[in-house]
Amino acid sequence: MTAQMTVSPIPTLVQQQRAFFGTGCTKLIEFRIAQLQKLKQAIIDQQDAIVEAVKADLGRPALEAYFEIAAISEINLALKQLKTWMKPQRVGTSIDQFPASAWIQPEPLGVALIIGPWNYPFQLMILPLVGAIAAGNCAILKPSEHAAQTSTVVTQLIQSTFPPEYLAVVEGDAEVSQQLLAEKYDHIFFTGGTAIGRIIMAAAAKHLTPVTLELGGKSPCIVDTEINVEYAARRIAWGKFINAGQTCIAPDYLLVDRRIKDQFMAAIKQCVQEFYGNDPTQSSSYGRIISQRHFARLATFLDSGEIVVGGQTDPESRYFAPTILDQVSWDSPVMQEEIFGPILPVLEYESLDEAIALINDRPKPLALYLFSSNKEKQAQVLDSTSSGGVCLNDTVMQVGVATLPFGGVGESGMGSYHGKASFDTFSHFKSVLRKGFLLDLKWRYAPYTEAGLKQIKRIVTGS
Repeated sequence: MTAQMTVSPIPTLVQQQRAFFGTGCTKLIEFRIAQLQKLKQAIIDQQDAIVEAVKADLGRPALEAYFEIAAISEINLALKQLKTWMKPQRVGTSIDQFPASAWIQPEPLGVALIIGPWNYPFQLMILPLVGAIAAGNCAILKPSEHAAQTSTVVTQLIQSTFPPEYLAVVEGDAEVSQQLLAEKYDHIFFTGGTAIGRIIMAAAAKHLTPVTLELGGKSPCIVDTEINVEYAARRIAWGKFINAGQTCIAPDYLLVDRRIKDQFMAAIKQCVQEFYGNDPTQSSSYGRIISQRHFARLATFLDSGEIVVGGQTDPESRYFAPTILDQVSWDSPVMQEEIFGPILPVLEYESLDEAIALINDRPKPLALYLFSSNKEKQAQVLDSTSSGGVCLNDTVMQVGVATLPFGGVGESGMGSYHGKASFDTFSHFKSVLRKGFLLDLKWRYAPYTEAGLKQIKRIVTGS
């Protein structure tokens, strides 16, 4: 199997992948392992090009750009665990099935479509691909056109490593996405905004195609009084302002206990200064906004409160300062949609019950953060709120735990991935019952008798 550089028209490409999947080649564990190894080596070989592309698209500092290479850790986990993941799982059977055995057998779905976002344009394209390969599927990738340099690198990497009848990349704008979505797939995996997620789901519904939607939302961050203020401020500032705030699980807004607010505000202001200096435009550790359209949208939020840190902008370079807003109301424009940028609104609360009620009045977020060393308060928040995931006393770091499924709930998404969850997402778990010929009791066969009726009653009622 040799890589090719030409990609057929979309309908033909889908047919070619279906034909290749039909050979059964992708189901073999040896094949899956070989492809994962090829992908890993390709990423290692192209890591400098990947980092440079992300820096070009997002002005990302080199350290943050290397977050994109984190896909290698997922590949390593899949290589280590794949044999275990693929094993059929034995399950018990009841006495009325005797003689019988039963198991659950994972099998690949077929041809998957993976549509990636622009904010982490390499990592969030490759991570679901790892799951698709591990589960034994073919896949078509659609990188975001808004991260054009990274899209080119993804295309070159995949085309030079795999043949298009197995893995292919289709680049283009929204019109190309519509052409892709007109075809029938066995699974669609989308990472992006809620509005586009609805379009993806509507298109998938025409073919009854299952979807995984990794969306976003306004992820709240509760700051209790029982904290190490310095550590909490540092971790929140980092999680909010990496990638210039363009992270789906960044803390979207703060809910700070009124009794600690002044102390905390002073600490987080200091953190921003320590991270990026007196003039973040000169900082090599701070990124830029992806596009002029996104920049203009963010600029409309600056009037939503009192600017206590930042607020400076430069449309030409798409620089948007790390900004903290105080005196923000729940009705402010900045609180009406996911910010997805370097603006941090700060609100306050009197009691934890009040903070929980305010969060529960809004759509379920992708992430929820609580800073508190009080385990009773931790338990209260965990039991009383719903979110895709929770991180206690830190931000964003939960995404790096491959053994934790990552995904949303409600408007923040459906389905999950990372680690075995990625394998599961791109697999069908087929239930199998096998009967033997040792014995064949006649109680279930016609003509029905009183003895048979008594037997079925015992089976159904358990008595």
